[in-house]
Amino acid sequence: MTKTQDPPQRARVLVARRLFDDVLEPLRQSFELHCNPDDAIASPAQLRALAADQDGLLITATERIDEALLDACPRLRVVATMTVGFDHIDVDACARRGVVVTHAPDVLTETTADFGMALLLGAARQLGDAQTYLRAGRWTRWSADLFAGSDVHGTTLGIVGMGRIGRAVARRAALGFGMRVLYHNRRPLDAALERESGASWRSLDELLQQSDHVLLALPYSDAARHVIGAPQLARMRRGATLVNIGRGGLVDEPALAAALHSGHLGAAGLDVFEGEPVPNPVLLQAPRLLITPHIASASLPTRRAMARVAVDNLLAVLRGAAPLTPVPAANA
Repeated sequence: MTKTQDPPQRARVLVARRLFDDVLEPLRQSFELHCNPDDAIASPAQLRALAADQDGLLITATERIDEALLDACPRLRVVATMTVGFDHIDVDACARRGVVVTHAPDVLTETTADFGMALLLGAARQLGDAQTYLRAGRWTRWSADLFAGSDVHGTTLGIVGMGRIGRAVARRAALGFGMRVLYHNRRPLDAALERESGASWRSLDELLQQSDHVLLALPYSDAARHVIGAPQLARMRRGATLVNIGRGGLVDEPALAAALHSGHLGAAGLDVFEGEPVPNPVLLQAPRLLITPHIASASLPTRRAMARVAVDNLLAVLRGAAPLTPVPAANA
C-alpha cells in the first residue's frame, strides 16, 4: 500500500486590525486567516503571542514590528503594512531575517493631499474654535473680528517634504488657490517635477521665513524628530499657520503650544501627534489649534484601496512571487 502524503500546510496570516471582509476574502481562500473582529489594539506582548506561528502579518500604524517581535516569530516571511509610512517597522531587522516588508504608496496620495488643504483652510480660518464656541452656546451676536483668521488664497505656502503627497498639495495650492509654493527637501526636485508642482526650492530657514503657511508632509526618521522646534517656530512669520500631515514626532509639541499661546503663531492644524492616540495635554489647551485623529487618508475608497494593496502583497510573497510595493531601500 502506498502511503498518502499529507497535504502541504497552508500559510498562516494574521490581520492585526478589523478590516473589510470582502477585501480580505482572497487571503481567506488561499491561507489560514486569523482576524481581529473586535478591533482591539494588541499590546506588544499580545502581538508577539498572536504572531508567533504566522507566515504573514497585515498591519496598520498601530502595530510595531521590532526585534522582540521578530525573535518570537520564526516562521514570519512578510509584513505588509497598509500605510505609506513604515517608521513603525524595524526594516533593517526584518532584512537581516529575510522578512519582506511592503507598504501602500500612491493609493492614498490624492486623498491625503485633499485633507492637507482642508486642514490648512480649517486651521487658518479657525474653524475648530469657531465650532466649539457655537456648540457651547456662546455666540450671541455678529462682530467684525469674530474668528477673523488668515487668508489662504494668494498667499505663500511652504511645504516641507516634497514626495508624492507634498507635490499633490502643491498642485492644489498653486492651481486652485493661486498660492506661491516653496518647498524644502534634502535635495531639490528635478526640473520637470518642479514645473509640474509649480514650486521653488528653499533652505528650511528660508522657507520658514518666507511662508505664510507651512505644511509638513515628510516621513518620520530619527534625523527628522522635532524638525520644527522652538528655533524654527521663532523663524516663522508672526501670524503664520503650521500644518502637520506627516508624523507626530516632527513637531516639538510644547514649543508649538507656547507659540500659539504667545500669539506668534496664528494657527496650527495637526492630524498627527506624538503619543497617539492620546494627545499631549498642552495641545488640547492651546488656542487656534485644529486637531484630528490621524484621518488624512480616511475616505472609504482610499482605506479599502490601502488594505487591498497589503492583501495583494501578501498573496504575492506567500505564493513565492516578488512583492508589489516593497519599502524602498535605505539608500534609495
